[in-house]
Formats: sequence, C-alpha cells, structure tokens
Amino acid sequence: MNVICPIPIRDYPNVTLAHGGGGFLMRSLIEKMIAPAFDSGEEFLQHDSAVLPQPKGRIAFTTDSFVVRPLFFPGGDIGSIAINGTVNDLAMSGARPLYLSCGFILEEGLPMETLWRIVQSMKAAAEAAGVKIVTGDTKVVDKGKGDGIFINTSGIGVIEHDLVIHPKSVQPGDAILVNGDIGRHGIAIMAVREGLSFETTIESDCAPLVATVQELLSAKIEIHCMRDCTRGGLASSLAEISATANRHIEIEEFVLPVREDVRGACEMLGFDPMYVANEGRFIAFVPQAHVAAALEILRRGAGGASTSIIGHVTEKTQPRATLKTRLGSTRVIDLLSGEQLPRIC
Repeated sequence: MNVICPIPIRDYPNVTLAHGGGGFLMRSLIEKMIAPAFDSGEEFLQHDSAVLPQPKGRIAFTTDSFVVRPLFFPGGDIGSIAINGTVNDLAMSGARPLYLSCGFILEEGLPMETLWRIVQSMKAAAEAAGVKIVTGDTKVVDKGKGDGIFINTSGIGVIEHDLVIHPKSVQPGDAILVNGDIGRHGIAIMAVREGLSFETTIESDCAPLVATVQELLSAKIEIHCMRDCTRGGLASSLAEISATANRHIEIEEFVLPVREDVRGACEMLGFDPMYVANEGRFIAFVPQAHVAAALEILRRGAGGASTSIIGHVTEKTQPRATLKTRLGSTRVIDLLSGEQLPRIC
C-alpha cells in the first residue's frame, strides 16, 4: 500500500472548509486522493451520477452511516467498517454486492494523513469484498461539529437465485447457526475508548461476509433467513427475527461461542456478550437437512472453528426468543431499552 498522501501536506496538513467548497481544493482532494483509490473506471467518476449496467435478477439496495469512535481500533477503522457494514447488509439478503456510493462528512481540521489512511482502508476493503465504489460526495463542516469524519455508504447488489431470504421464511425445525465467536467488536471499541488493558489484545471481527454467503448459495443451501449481528448483538437479531417471523426461537447458552477474554471483559464491565456488537458475525436459519453442509462451509470462513449451532425454531405458537441457561432455567431474549455501547459503528 502506498503510504504517502498525494495531497501536499506542507501546504494543507489538515482538512479546511475550502476542501468542501466546490472549488480548486475540493477538486484537488477528489482527483488526487479519492478518485485514484476508488478507481472503478472513468465512466463512473466524472459525472454527477454513475450510470450502471442493469444486471439480471432482483436488485437489493441498502444504506448505512458510520460514526464509530475512535476512528481506528484493533482489527479495523471507520473506513473498513463503512465498506464491510454495507456489503454485509446486502449479503444478508442473499445478494452479490456490485456497487457502493460513499459520502464523507469531514470536520475542519481533520489531519489529511488520517483521511488518507481511511481512504486506503476503504480501498482495500472494497477490493476484498469485490465491489466498486462508483459515486460519492464530500462535505466539510465547521471545527467542533463533526468529530473528525462521518461516512455514509449505500450499496446495490444482485440476487441471482430464487430463495426469499427473509424472517417470514423461517420455519419450525430450522436450525440457527452462527459463523463464529461473538462480542469481539464491541469490546475492542470499548477497550480503546476507555483505555482498558487486557492480557490479550481483543481485535474487532470486522470482515466482509460476501464470500461465505455466496459459497452457501452456490452449494444450494436452503437458507431461510440471515442477519448480521451488529448493533444490539446476537440477542437483538434473534428478538427481531422472532417478532417479524411470528415464530418461537429457542437457543442454548452453553453452546454460545464467546472467547474467554471477551467473556472476562464483559463480566468486568457488566455486559452480556449476547448484546455486544459484532461486525463479521451472522446467524443463518436453515432446515435440518442442510445443517451439515452449511456448517462445513461456515467453518471455512472467518469464524472458523467457533461456528456453532446455537438453537432452533420450535413449534410453539408464542412469538418470542428464549434462552435456556446453563442452570436449566429459561429467560426471554428481548431488545435493549437503551444503547449499551454507543458509537460502535
């Protein structure tokens, strides 16, 4: 990776209001830093909108905004999470991501080197996910009004199969699979933010899920539903799907994959790892006949050996998600009433 920022740092060490003013400095920022990193072909970057070829199949479209603090954390940064977060949302619909837009809200005074690092991180993440950043926008706000940088990314993908991957497709008997250990992203953010030290460095699980999902689809796994476990963690994903599907979900606490360092950090901080955010973890609802094949594929992905069957959809008519605890009791999995960890994505 080229680590030398192409903007003349001696003249412009920080972002100025003029870099968002539509004049020479803004054009220089786009042409020298952003456009070369997001080089998706001249036809995409030289006009007010990108004109895209129409793919065959259904279209998936999503958008997300990223305000994570701090901007850099073990395992990622605001740039990589902006790409992976939107790409993963498309993947959860069973779509193959094709194109992204990128909107920057920059704060006056943001170090140009910081922006350069983030842009390069976005470039690497987009290449890893196999998507093109084809259009975007840059705005600069007054110092003290933007906390460095905020990023919005929107994504378009194509659905090339006949599955309807949605909570409404969930059926009794479906197994619930998670593709790896949970809770790492939120704890990685909190450790840096609060200056906490643990015996091991806890890194975010931030990663694209596209390749794993496409492999599941190519193997003809009958996926009924998927959801990435971001804000609100695994618990919120289960509660939301249960409510939308109008189904009863039951999971087992003793099989939940939580690393010991994450579990220890959660106990110290008073968090439940089920509610701690992830950025590379998702749950999949699949019929029992497809479980073995799905597990084999998931275990080749980023979560590897931590992939687990955590529960199933029951025949009970009451639509709720419940957890069978290690002690044998049952408790309801509900949505948080507030924000456990703000600014984690």
